[in-house]
Amino acid sequence: MTEDFAHLSAQMPLAPAIQAWEMYLNDQGRSPNTVKAFLSDVRILTQFLPPDRALGAITTEDLNRYFNWMEKERGVPCSPKTLARRITSTKSFFRWLHQFGVLLIDPGEKVPNRSVLSPLPTVLTEKEMMAVYDAANSHRLDKKPDARPSALLTLLLTTSVKKSECLGIHLNHIELDGPEGAYVFIRYASPANRYKERKIPLTDEWIAIYREYLAQYEPVDQLFPWSPRRLEYLLEDISDEAGLEKHLSFKMCRWTSALTDFKKGMEPDRIRQKLGISKIQWREIRMKLRKLNRKDDAA
Repeated sequence: MTEDFAHLSAQMPLAPAIQAWEMYLNDQGRSPNTVKAFLSDVRILTQFLPPDRALGAITTEDLNRYFNWMEKERGVPCSPKTLARRITSTKSFFRWLHQFGVLLIDPGEKVPNRSVLSPLPTVLTEKEMMAVYDAANSHRLDKKPDARPSALLTLLLTTSVKKSECLGIHLNHIELDGPEGAYVFIRYASPANRYKERKIPLTDEWIAIYREYLAQYEPVDQLFPWSPRRLEYLLEDISDEAGLEKHLSFKMCRWTSALTDFKKGMEPDRIRQKLGISKIQWREIRMKLRKLNRKDDAA
């Protein structure tokens, strides 16, 4: 690997070094989204420093002034979370240059990190989960049975899929007789998102509800052929019928599902893969799951 980047030197400007870093990140198997975000963050530095500034001439003071400019003087909104990510990306870039011997001193080493966490998400308690399940199931027992509320709710609370992923499920993505058991294949049209594709096991409970739903609605292609807003209303109706003060949503179901898996002791990397997120994204989500778990234990 060192030989691949032997042409780099401290006398070079930023641009070719960033191109070499892109090659390195791709060689490391980083996801396309991660590579894109890292490069986007670091390339802003080329707008701040003189174009002829050599890599070896960049100092810690330069980087601190750069982040101050980005936060207060650039004139482009930069949230605390975005700034924290850009600091992390820039420090990673200069750490890489130092580790491969291009720079004798790492100017990013003493740049302070900014740790910013978004608020903890709202999740359902176990009692609330039972209430929403009961409310959704009650429709299956009506004079005119309706399995749709239960099919949607149970899928969300057992698979952890996002709203966009749920809307993208087609009937041919659902396999009930696979050699490894029943699963739903979460697929993406864009090649850039192929790393998020995954197979999520389906429960016997959901399969039974699904068969009822198919018989009642006879969907042709898309699993839930309604608008996102219509499905959101459906979740809100379940929430009202269950007597919740919270507003049931796709996001709440996703986090509740992940927390349920976390509490059951599912292997962390299996939860990450089930959610379809990168290892970098998982760091913050795992931290939040731990906090939510402690919060529940203290309640």
